[in-house]
Amino acid sequence: MSKIRRMLVANRGEIALRVMRTAREMGIETIAVYSEADRESPHVRFADESFLLGPPPSNQSYLLGSDIIQICLDNQIDAIHPGYGFLSENAAFARAVEAAGITFVGPSGDSMDMMGDKLSAKQAVKEFGVPLVPGLDEAIEDVSYAKQVAEQIGFPVLVKASAGGGGKGMRIVESVDEFESQMERAVSEAQNAFGNGAVFIEKFVRKPRHIEIQVLADSHGNAVHLFERECSIQRRHQKVVEEAPSAVLTPELRKQMGEAAVAVCKACNYKNAGTVEFLLDADHNFYFLEMNTRLQVEHPVTEMITGVDLVKEQIRVAEGEALPFKQEDLEIRGHSIELRVYAEDPTNNFLPDIGKLHVYSRPQGAGVRVDDGFEQGMDVPIYYDPMIAKLVVHAEDREAAMQKMIRAIDEYQIVGLETTLGFGRYVMEHDAFRSGNFDTHFVNAHFSPENLDRPLNEDEAQIAAMIADIALNGDLGTKVYAQNPHVRGSVSAWRINRKR
Repeated sequence: MSKIRRMLVANRGEIALRVMRTAREMGIETIAVYSEADRESPHVRFADESFLLGPPPSNQSYLLGSDIIQICLDNQIDAIHPGYGFLSENAAFARAVEAAGITFVGPSGDSMDMMGDKLSAKQAVKEFGVPLVPGLDEAIEDVSYAKQVAEQIGFPVLVKASAGGGGKGMRIVESVDEFESQMERAVSEAQNAFGNGAVFIEKFVRKPRHIEIQVLADSHGNAVHLFERECSIQRRHQKVVEEAPSAVLTPELRKQMGEAAVAVCKACNYKNAGTVEFLLDADHNFYFLEMNTRLQVEHPVTEMITGVDLVKEQIRVAEGEALPFKQEDLEIRGHSIELRVYAEDPTNNFLPDIGKLHVYSRPQGAGVRVDDGFEQGMDVPIYYDPMIAKLVVHAEDREAAMQKMIRAIDEYQIVGLETTLGFGRYVMEHDAFRSGNFDTHFVNAHFSPENLDRPLNEDEAQIAAMIADIALNGDLGTKVYAQNPHVRGSVSAWRINRKR
């Protein structure tokens, strides 16, 4: 393999910008692709070159793998970085990229196929002694037999889609009487969501924690883990708050889980960056869940505690270089927390709240990192994931990191739509989170809309918006809001109420 000179980032928003920044530091020219909705996005302006893919819907733009490959062939582009989402775990796309003589900055299509199907992944890692949740590690074909297995391992059990993710095709079965009906629903949902109705069963673990291990592997037989990330604060089975390291892992357990994650790499002949996800029960037994064969959204917290630029290492591995460090060279330095700042309303079941960023001002200061792809005045489009930014902090210990996150949330100014900033502050101040005594059911167990300060009324929201905008732009701000009488306040709203 040769050095990458020109790299296309087949993605958008914050992850496209984040990858391009590292590439530029490495002397690599960057190429952006974009939809019509993202024509003015920062990642397009940052890149050395950019190409329009098509209309806003993903299947008419960012998912057009053959068009992206053709752009590379027509413009002497020698590598593609997929980011996360879109085509990042599409094995056929990875193979097509390599077949076209273009370097794919990620794992092989074979590794993706093996780990992309939960059942094949379980079969592969079982041979390497990686712990699995008790259950049936094959697709259910005989319902009667599956029911017997469920009774043996004990209810409740979880029916899960083999090709699933994001909670789709997943059903909790509390008793034998409802086993068949819940399984039928899971199969139907899996077929509709993934085109694959295969399901299997696992013991339902009560009070589980979601712990994942970052791994890196090269083409020279080297593989390391970069410790864990705690990802248990979730809504709708999707993460909102992540931290590294976990508050509950002992050094011994961390070592065991790290070694298991490296074994998963060996099980699928993995190369590049990836994440191995585990379930941790109340007794600190851990079980393999799945492997994400790409860069994770929450990778910054790992970078903050290790000092390793994961994108840089992805590119180096894709160029054929060996990892520059061994396992014993890596150590945890301090504590890092990430809050995903979504355009969602926590007081309305976290439903998306799309609109214009009338005021958008990032927090600053030592140990504060904001990965985003938006600027003031931009619209958050309805076509994609509603994440505005990733707010990341780093401090000497967990207590200091929580306090720094609270300060950064208070400093973040977003007016025009609702966000998860207020929810993030609520989490940071909650006794369960601060003590480390929480699990994936945190939202259901501890959060309700009234836990947040009451929203401002219309007049108060306009005043808050004007104050914030004037602070940023001077008296001209009043003209902006005179022309936008229905502007809503987000951070300014709950901050003003909290300070009363």
